[in-house]
Amino acid sequence: MAHQDSDFGFTEAQAAAFTAAVWDHYRRNRRELPWRRTRDPYEILVSEVMLQQTQVARVLVKYPQFLASFPTVRALSAAAVADVLATWSGLGYNRRALSLHQAAKMVVDRLEGHIPPSSEELRRLPGIGPATAAAVCVFAFGRPHAFIETNIRSAFIHFFFQESTSVADADILPLVDKTMDRNQPRDWFYALMDYGVWVKKAYGNPSRKSKHHTIQSPFAGSRREVRALALQALLSVAPSAADVSTLRDMLPGPRRELDELVSVLNDLVGEGFLIEETEGYRLA
Repeated sequence: MAHQDSDFGFTEAQAAAFTAAVWDHYRRNRRELPWRRTRDPYEILVSEVMLQQTQVARVLVKYPQFLASFPTVRALSAAAVADVLATWSGLGYNRRALSLHQAAKMVVDRLEGHIPPSSEELRRLPGIGPATAAAVCVFAFGRPHAFIETNIRSAFIHFFFQESTSVADADILPLVDKTMDRNQPRDWFYALMDYGVWVKKAYGNPSRKSKHHTIQSPFAGSRREVRALALQALLSVAPSAADVSTLRDMLPGPRRELDELVSVLNDLVGEGFLIEETEGYRLA
């Protein structure tokens, strides 16, 4: 009888079969991606923040452009917000760009320009959560840290939870830690992600069985769209300011209510994107 690991709910044979399948797929089908060719902590951090909520195909376009504009953490720290947002344009979720810019400033001002090698220190930076911090530790510093992102989640749900529904990340994370290759964590997590991508293509998205799976509300007509359009409009006139009426006329699509637009602009001021002046609003 196969030995059952009572703490993690799978047999040693299952774990061995899983790791063999992941490594075998990686040997035959590994993806060649530009951020896999570097161990520079800053370049890894940029890629991980970009990949948080954006498909790889779009990041492949923006990643080299961003690094060409801001090749070092000091260059990013010294850049104007408008320049950072302009370079980021097309990736969406602009808050990530602002957080990355703020993180660069913190690294330069408080850490002498060095991206910290520990998960705890990384999580003190703006916009860096547990998964991103762990990924930077793994890919930049070769330190074994268990973490979950969408493709890793798909890999484990497909292999260990085929008959389950509403699978929690808390159920998956011990498996990630248990099966992790601590001698070569960087390649192992790349292999896991590539396996997860293949699973989605071959079997559909197993993450639909995740307890944390949500269907995002439509972008068109949403408050998120107003935010994006307002920032794009102000980018087009930067560094000048624009008043609310002028901004409303600049926005494409249906005419927005002034109260809605003012509310969005004030949110952007509070988050550090914009500055309100007597002439109107401008990029920070």
